[in-house]
Amino acid sequence: MNISISILGSTGSIGTQTLDIVRRYPERFRVAALTANRNWELLVQQAIEFNPERVVIADKSYYTQLCDALADTSIQVLAGEEAICEVVNSGDVIVNSLVGYSGLYPTLAAIRAGKKIALANKESLVVAGAIVMDLAKQQNVPIVPIDSEHSAIYQCLVGETSPARRLILTCSGGAFRTWSRDEMERATAAQALKHPKWNMGRKITIDSATLVNKGFEVIEAHWLFGMPASQIDVVVHPESIVHSMVEFADGAVKAQLGSPDMHVPIAYALTHPERVDLESPTDEPFDFVKQAPFHFEKVPAALIPAMDIAYDCLRRGGNAACTMNAANEVAVEAFLNGRCRFFDIIASIEHALATVPFIPTPSLDDLALTDSEARRVAREFLG
Repeated sequence: MNISISILGSTGSIGTQTLDIVRRYPERFRVAALTANRNWELLVQQAIEFNPERVVIADKSYYTQLCDALADTSIQVLAGEEAICEVVNSGDVIVNSLVGYSGLYPTLAAIRAGKKIALANKESLVVAGAIVMDLAKQQNVPIVPIDSEHSAIYQCLVGETSPARRLILTCSGGAFRTWSRDEMERATAAQALKHPKWNMGRKITIDSATLVNKGFEVIEAHWLFGMPASQIDVVVHPESIVHSMVEFADGAVKAQLGSPDMHVPIAYALTHPERVDLESPTDEPFDFVKQAPFHFEKVPAALIPAMDIAYDCLRRGGNAACTMNAANEVAVEAFLNGRCRFFDIIASIEHALATVPFIPTPSLDDLALTDSEARRVAREFLG
């Protein structure tokens, strides 16, 4: 079996870990296309090593440097966000690890191209879940989640013929799980980026600290598994060994466990229903005896607002989650650049939701306008 892969966002955390798997199994995987936002130097290194048919740099200002660096290869060089949607025609599997709203249109393009999607861009479903899932059903396109929580649920559901009664998403609690609200008020971006368990990109690490990311995962779980908000729970599990759980009608609960390593859900998404051996001969199997005791806790009170907002957006439907996502992207960027405080992220989301007009059944054009307006409102709010 030789699977060709196009990786959207190849220079990010998920992208580089996907290439780790390709590197380990060159007989099983081939890279068809790679895309990056601005990191053209790493994109060059990846292109030279994996020799894809095409590469894309989203930021057109780096096009010349990329072309010059790959001039002695046969690799086609493209630039611009539109080109990312073009390269989804390459490859058997599209790994969408783009960050934020920018991942939506490539997801839709991949579905239209009839490609299997390994989805790490949760915003595709947060922003436009109804549109994405309806189109995937029409095109008979599989969407296999890469997020560890949703991969765990997906794995727990394999082989089951009875519907689940409840989904239980686990949550590490982020960098500030044990902090008081007063401490969080003074928190810096550098502190928020020190995730206790996972090695992730900057934006998603901040989202983990606010628990906006977990709220988005609740919305994503709804669309992936058809479960209403009332049957999706969140529990803090600081060890990050139990990746999520599914409860069935008879009271049985299935969980997927393992070390906090994103290579596992990535590989599963690429090869499902098969699995690949990710351990080297020197690796030790998971040791339940040596492993510290598992703990489960309620969501910290100071971080509940982000979760409540996400649940409310899911219940309201329409363009509410799109507004939440756009305001969050603006506020996280501001926080990372030292232009706002930690809890200003949540305040900007609340302000945007109270300001941007609600649309019950938005089209793609409506969502684009919502995204633009919510960003404007959030920037104005943050000054």
